[in-house]
Amino acid sequence: MGLLARLRKEWFIVGIVLVILSAKLQPSFGVKGGPLRPEVTIAYIAVSIIFFNSGLSLKTEELTSALLHVRLHLFVQSFTLIFFPLAVWLLLQLLQLSSIDQWLLRGLQTVSCMPPPVSSAVILTKAVGGNEVTHTHTHVHTHTHTDASTGRRPSVFVSMMADTSPCAQAAAIFNSAFGSFLGIVVTPVLLLLFLGSSSSVPFSSIFSQLFMTVVVPLILGQVCRGFLRDFLERRKPPFGAISSAVLLMIIYTTFCDTFSNPNIELDAVSLLLVVFIIFSIQISFMLLTFSMSTRSRSGFSPADTVAIMFCSTHKSLTLGIPMLKIVFEGYEHLSLISVPLLIYHPAQILLGSVLVPTIRNWMTSQQKSSLLLR
Repeated sequence: MGLLARLRKEWFIVGIVLVILSAKLQPSFGVKGGPLRPEVTIAYIAVSIIFFNSGLSLKTEELTSALLHVRLHLFVQSFTLIFFPLAVWLLLQLLQLSSIDQWLLRGLQTVSCMPPPVSSAVILTKAVGGNEVTHTHTHVHTHTHTDASTGRRPSVFVSMMADTSPCAQAAAIFNSAFGSFLGIVVTPVLLLLFLGSSSSVPFSSIFSQLFMTVVVPLILGQVCRGFLRDFLERRKPPFGAISSAVLLMIIYTTFCDTFSNPNIELDAVSLLLVVFIIFSIQISFMLLTFSMSTRSRSGFSPADTVAIMFCSTHKSLTLGIPMLKIVFEGYEHLSLISVPLLIYHPAQILLGSVLVPTIRNWMTSQQKSSLLLR
């Protein structure tokens, strides 16, 4: 693959780097009160666009077949929104004794509180029900769907067999979508519980803004989808690209605030340690969910295991950044808190690409075993 083709495919990651560099060069343009007026254009308009877009693109009509798979849903949601943040909180009690930047450590806690990305619905549906061997972000075939949360090709595709459980396919959609809806309420509560709020923003203001810029646009998007479903299915608008472009604006203004404050510095050693910690957390939790869901008495199929692994450990950048912008409005260190989440997103893509061959071999052996037992 040529360099230009690779850059085109990875445009969102390249965009993150470019907007951060732009914020460094000209921070006055995107600061509060600056020409871009982020206190209005970002805090209200941009965030509302992202969640309206999410509501418009989310295929909730496909979720009904998954409602009865209760055990799997309970496992995924409890792991994602209860075990994950508690485990990271315990880890941070030890890491606070280290020299790692405390704001980056707080950023690790915010990552743990995030819901799964809506894009996992597309990724895992193809993975669990797919008939062809598909690959990760760096090796996807041209007919794969676009990631609904970032506008990029799906980050993790695992080859599966044609006869995998349709229930597991629907379960993957359900947990990504339901987790995102649940996260709208649970994630801000977890953030306030573990990290507290900016002293300049009262709780009532936080939740009223969340309601107006997150809940209302999401519901409106779903209502509009009900009227426009046939048109949307036929034309397939670039939902992901729209959300990604808006998300880059939010990231840009966040870092403009940082670079305009001379008292904030990012320690390179702390950053490298946080990258190592993020990969360690992802690998550990994927191994843990794999181990728990493949026990003989777990009752989960191999297809369920794949859905559990990715739905339980992936975190949403698209939903996360706007929520941080709302909950931590007034924090001068908001951009440092956002850094671990910005790292987590490409990290889960890279890790998925490394693990695909292993999971593909495991699925192959599982099918051979099941055929021999029939």
